[in-house]
Amino acid sequence: MTALFAGLDDHLPALHELYRDLHANPELSFQEVRTAGIVASRLREQGWEVTEKVGGTGVVGVLTSGEGPVVLLRADMDALPVLEETGLPYASTRIAVDAEDNEVPVMHACGHDMHVTCLLGATALLARNRDAWRGTVVAVFQPAEEVGGAPAMIEDGFAERFPRPDVCLGQHVSPVPVGTVGTRSGPVMAAADTLRVRLFGRGGHGSRPEATVDPVVLAAAIVTRLQTVVAREVAAGQQAVVTVGAIHAGTKANIIPSTADLHISVRTETAAVREQVLAAVRRIIRGEAIAAGADRDPEVTVTESFPVTVNDAAETGTVLRAFTETFGEELVFRLPQAVTGSEDFGVFGAELGAPSVYWFFGGTDHAAFGDIDREALLDNGIPPHIPSNHSPLFTPVPDPAVGLGVRYLLTAAAPWLTVQQGHSDVSEGS
Repeated sequence: MTALFAGLDDHLPALHELYRDLHANPELSFQEVRTAGIVASRLREQGWEVTEKVGGTGVVGVLTSGEGPVVLLRADMDALPVLEETGLPYASTRIAVDAEDNEVPVMHACGHDMHVTCLLGATALLARNRDAWRGTVVAVFQPAEEVGGAPAMIEDGFAERFPRPDVCLGQHVSPVPVGTVGTRSGPVMAAADTLRVRLFGRGGHGSRPEATVDPVVLAAAIVTRLQTVVAREVAAGQQAVVTVGAIHAGTKANIIPSTADLHISVRTETAAVREQVLAAVRRIIRGEAIAAGADRDPEVTVTESFPVTVNDAAETGTVLRAFTETFGEELVFRLPQAVTGSEDFGVFGAELGAPSVYWFFGGTDHAAFGDIDREALLDNGIPPHIPSNHSPLFTPVPDPAVGLGVRYLLTAAAPWLTVQQGHSDVSEGS
């Protein structure tokens, strides 16, 4: 395994420069043209067989070193419509046009710039140290992590165009102390459903609300009532989150509009709770429209939907053992339950018939946590004062997070790529 790390220290300055460049130049989902171009160019320079425009802007690199297992390593590339407030010298100032033709600020507020950098670091070392491993690596740089990028790549013939993996591996930088890494077997991230709702009222003058059906008031009632779904309809031992992330209505203070739009995110851990929560959300939307006297039923459109991300038990045990042996038990954690964040990495394993392992690694300076130790973080969660993913203040520490992220990828892949070693039957509890 150590041989896979050879040359990393020499490569780190270039990786840090790449990270700063990607952070300063973020791109929205399915718009990652510049990022994809950088990825494809670097992979070719390293000696990988490269395919571009997979599923839109996705890039896939394939590198073989003799006979052996096929390992898929995945990084996501897209950024978010967030105005950066970090104050970093390489902070993003970019403005882009989103899928709805709105001008929005763009920021790597979820750390995907870190993911791209780490995977390009891993691919460079795999190419440099080909005598240290056997098998085939499929490096996947995916667009649109939360809005259908993985399904788009699968639908673009991924299974037929690239070697079928024996295992799919992925990682995510998180607001936990840098140097720590961990995961769990079974459900590791929630299912996600995104709903776009259009409410129909009856517009008119702001001075004569009695002659209207106000969709703004209707929207407010729905937002308030939706808070009762988790609080009063989901059992205390079940996980669910319902978030209204956007409300759009009206143009002027004295005009009651005819319509209002809501964007709703639903996160659940089991199929039964997912069905229950989605049914409750739809019932509340329709019920409040009836109560308001709306002339038309609301339109509810599912814009994104993907299942729970599940880590396969045996393979997760293999990865956790490799992490523990390489980094030390004190730096490796096991999540007590699935996180309520979501993404579509699990689509690769499910559609390609391969086991998956997804883990989280720390990107936040230890000083931010004060006296809070690892056990307190696992028991109580991340403190509210720590900027989390999707925050305009989220800022992973590039040094040492970039180098560690490269090591995590190579460490996780090593049990499959090490000469004369294939799948391990080690369980997570061993």
